[in-house]
Amino acid sequence: MSDITTETEEFDPEVPIDNEGPVAYTSETSPAPEQRAETGRVAVINPAGATGRRKEAVARVRLVPGSGNWTVNGKPLDVYFPNKVHQQHVNEPFVVAGLEGSYDVIARINGGGITGQAGALQLGVARCLNAADEEANRPGLKKAGLLSRDARIKERKKAGLKKARKAPQYSKR
Repeated sequence: MSDITTETEEFDPEVPIDNEGPVAYTSETSPAPEQRAETGRVAVINPAGATGRRKEAVARVRLVPGSGNWTVNGKPLDVYFPNKVHQQHVNEPFVVAGLEGSYDVIARINGGGITGQAGALQLGVARCLNAADEEANRPGLKKAGLLSRDARIKERKKAGLKKARKAPQYSKR
């Protein structure tokens, strides 16, 4: 009847189909590109200074090329921030930029609580790295959201209320 024959081939995702290339989607995650690979150059190690703020805390940060020593208000980092979460939070800009252990950090922090101070120090360090070498460090820091200040502050107290939103107990009679 018909002269048309169909060939059955096994599907191989690595073999290009009609010169389309390999399959566009795989369930395996590709490794995240290193920040240095994004810009194509290694970051320059320069001294820098910046200020970071979070809630009521203000951190004045100075980065000096060195071996990764932290001095916060005259104390080492693990003494000033004994909580490992705060230490990791503060060190995040170096991890994102791939510059762990290349700078000594000298910081003066005042105001606020411990979490606000950690956030202020993180922003100060990120701004310092941005100032030290904007071309190499900025894309990764910006993508990670480390260069923007968290603008949330305490809401003001309203008249007739006990706090910003807490009202006195309602009495029907």
